[in-house]
Amino acid sequence: MNIIGGRSVLSHVNYSWPATALVLAVTVAALVASAPAASGAVAAVGLGTAGSFGVLGGSTVTNTGQSVVHGDLGVSPGTAVTGFAPGIVTGAEHRADGVAAGAQSDLTTAYNVAAGESPSGSVGPFLGAGATIVAGVYNATTSLDVGGALTLDGQGNPDAVFIFQVGSTLVTDSASDVILINGAQACHVFWQVGSSATLGTHSAFQGSVLALQSISVQTGDTINGRMLARNGAVTLDDDTITVPGCAAAPTPSPTMTAPAPAPTTTAPAPAPTTTGPASAPTTTAPVPVPTTTAPAPAPTTTGPPPAPTTAGPSPAPTTAGPAPSRSTGPVPRSTITSPVPTPAATTTRARPTPTPTTARTGMSPALTQSAPTPTPVSATFAVTG
Repeated sequence: MNIIGGRSVLSHVNYSWPATALVLAVTVAALVASAPAASGAVAAVGLGTAGSFGVLGGSTVTNTGQSVVHGDLGVSPGTAVTGFAPGIVTGAEHRADGVAAGAQSDLTTAYNVAAGESPSGSVGPFLGAGATIVAGVYNATTSLDVGGALTLDGQGNPDAVFIFQVGSTLVTDSASDVILINGAQACHVFWQVGSSATLGTHSAFQGSVLALQSISVQTGDTINGRMLARNGAVTLDDDTITVPGCAAAPTPSPTMTAPAPAPTTTAPAPAPTTTGPASAPTTTAPVPVPTTTAPAPAPTTTGPPPAPTTAGPSPAPTTAGPAPSRSTGPVPRSTITSPVPTPAATTTRARPTPTPTTARTGMSPALTQSAPTPTPVSATFAVTG
């Protein structure tokens, strides 16, 4: 097996397919390794007035089938444009006029700028087959063949620029696919070709081709870019070409730099008591009965009992009896009757009437009734002369 220009060619039919797959994998890895990341930012190539053209030829522009050009179409210094209709041009057509001539002049400037960029990496004659590369300037000293899928990774930068410098011819295989990811844009992809470019059938292509000579776009291709030939012809066959627009890098959303919300907008929720169960019934209970807080009742005895009234003994009454008679006889011994002792006065202490329990301390104490005066006892004393 010989590896020629990055492709595997079988010289013996008895090699196993696993071995072939291994060789292809090693080849792709080598190609990716030879294409390092871009060193520093690369400026986009300015196209000037040529930027509005989807197709610009130097000698002629021809078309077969229902090709559609979304953009301007022009030729200069040649004058021939054929195949429109049935082809469709959504922009303006310029045939050897001042606009076409100015576009050719700007194309020449852009071509020279792209060719003069310092390469950040080199690529072999073949590129694709699942390879992924990042922004930069890649140089192929001779021809460049793009086959399978080639992925251009913008790494999140919408201004990422990809420039491919091809020494001679650029060829894309049939059904090849150039894929843009992570912000990469077709308006920033440029293919500077030292001679001519040929895009295989049903290719999906991204970027603008700036060819020194001619460009041939074969049947059924879809191009998000431009086909710009300085000196030769541009040939189309039932293709679709769309001039790409560049999306500006998004500006940060105001919400990203807005100040933090005022604390009131982020304050914690009200205390659970505002949403909790109703307050305990004790907070709405009736006022306790006053008797529970009234002062203790006054004692039933508010003062010493009144002094007892003691009635002294009444003086012995004097009873006037009959005058004593004189006797001539012997005087009998007189009999002295002891006076009946006056009974001692009975002192009666009045019991105070109990004060009702409902009586307030301000009420007067119960009156004390004095005991009745004892009736004196009359005694008769017999007097003998």
